[in-house]
Amino acid sequence: MKIGISAAETSGDLLGAKLIESLKKQNSDIGIEGLAGEKMVASGCQQLWDQKLVNVMGFTEVLKKLPSLLRLRKNIIAHFSAQKPAVFIGVDAPDFNFVIERKLKSQGVKTVHFISPSVWAWRQSRIKKIKQSTDLVLCVFPFEVDFYQKNQQKALFVGHPLAQSLNPRENHVPTKKVILMPGSREGEVKRLLPEMIVAAKLMAEQDSELTFHLVLANDSLRHWAEQQTQGLKVTLSLGDAHQRIAQADLVLVASGTATLEVALIGVPMVVVYKLSTVSYFIASRLLKSPYASLPNVIANKLLVPELIQKDANGTNIAQQAMQILNSDNQALVEEFKAIHAQLKHDTDDEAAKAILDLIHE
Repeated sequence: MKIGISAAETSGDLLGAKLIESLKKQNSDIGIEGLAGEKMVASGCQQLWDQKLVNVMGFTEVLKKLPSLLRLRKNIIAHFSAQKPAVFIGVDAPDFNFVIERKLKSQGVKTVHFISPSVWAWRQSRIKKIKQSTDLVLCVFPFEVDFYQKNQQKALFVGHPLAQSLNPRENHVPTKKVILMPGSREGEVKRLLPEMIVAAKLMAEQDSELTFHLVLANDSLRHWAEQQTQGLKVTLSLGDAHQRIAQADLVLVASGTATLEVALIGVPMVVVYKLSTVSYFIASRLLKSPYASLPNVIANKLLVPELIQKDANGTNIAQQAMQILNSDNQALVEEFKAIHAQLKHDTDDEAAKAILDLIHE
């Protein structure tokens, strides 16, 4: 049995690798081939095209590589149109993979998309494209299935991979540690870190025992960040967010997947976010969710404070942060544990079973 797959991003390589392991565990006769990264190859995928050909970040980088990206996608479609697989799986990267899925589905190939894009939150008109492209959407949040069912699209909740790898901490003893997590993209870090530093200085004036630690996603902005943090007693590390979060009393965090990571570990947070004026104008008109951060979206209520755009300033951040630090947060921690319990499934095994069931329908 042949399965086609396309994982066009580094995060997709990890998701794809675990899914491939589960597929092969449930059916050892499966052969899986396609656009793959190193982890997927190690899990037994035949790499027809290297993921490095696609994995680019930033608007200008994508523009430069657009001709080669379009050529690659055309080659993938041609290959799987000729060698029809039992199913084709697009792993994340919806802008790249939905075109492949749509072409193959129109030729009678069964298609699966793993994981759902945030169509429930913004650009809901994409549902038309999704319905044309995929027979089954595998979702990591339970509320996503409700959205798809309303739009007559087959979807299944399989749990969130992060809830398998992260667990709520137990018996936390207050440390007076505050973690600053200003994001991973250059633009967001440069917009948010200065405000976080202002907040940290104001907080230190109110409680001299507080200590601060800055976590950066990579080394590219380290020198700039060190210059920004002059005048504040702060330590700095790279890429060890989960370990640092678990030691903290509070995290100041950029809106995004990191807010879910903080919640799954069970730590109070203040969520901040700033876009450029033009980007915010566009995004605010496309956004359908009343909340920006994933913990609030999942709970469908305001669990954690969100400071967006002009509200994401040092004074406001410090005020919200000190209020949390001076409060009993046990009820919030219990809410976070409930989110963890809701999202923790055997994601890869459930996703693999759903894919094999689709093949045999």
